[in-house]
Amino acid sequence: MKSRFPCLLALLLGLSPLSAEDYRPELFASLKPVYQDDFSSGTLDTSHWQVRQGSTWVVKDGVLTGGPSPKEFQEKMVAKGDPSHAGFKPVIWLENVPENLVVQFRLRYDGTVPHPKFPLIDVGHHVHTLIFGKDKTTLVLKKNQKTIEVAAPLLALNQWSDVTIELKKGSLLLVIDGTKTRFDDPLIDMTGQQQIDFKGLDGGGILLDRVVASEGVE
Repeated sequence: MKSRFPCLLALLLGLSPLSAEDYRPELFASLKPVYQDDFSSGTLDTSHWQVRQGSTWVVKDGVLTGGPSPKEFQEKMVAKGDPSHAGFKPVIWLENVPENLVVQFRLRYDGTVPHPKFPLIDVGHHVHTLIFGKDKTTLVLKKNQKTIEVAAPLLALNQWSDVTIELKKGSLLLVIDGTKTRFDDPLIDMTGQQQIDFKGLDGGGILLDRVVASEGVE
């Protein structure tokens, strides 16, 4: 059974659990709910989620859990000369999200960092890439057209975090466990994009136990 401890703790601390109804956006006047899932059904909603690179994903006890692809798949892709898509790390896409976006999720990236590679989230496929390092968070815009580094908020490995991303043309707001930063740049634009990519560490895992996506209304 899925634990409700995070929601109980939030209530005790005077915070709100993830909810489009309770959340007050900063980049928008209001929200129009589009999609939400707490994975309590025990199955993956493939109308919104697309598993990538042969990585393995299961829903168990109300948590969506991803891991690397099977060894056979990895060996086949390496033999084909395509190791970058061999599924050494878990990858999944959340699709059918709006351009004026507010997405909230409870997330955990598991693994170790023996080399300078870190987990990331693409907001728009390879359009706005949030790279979560040990000492900094990096936003890469439009495939390396511009890079912005900030000292906070940080997303720690091997522990649960509540994350919110708001995005409209010209602005992206990132909130991790209540710590926030706002990026303003004309390159920030989700026009023509309808997905968010979650990419973990080589040999690591990704866990999600709640996702709420909404359309921001100005």
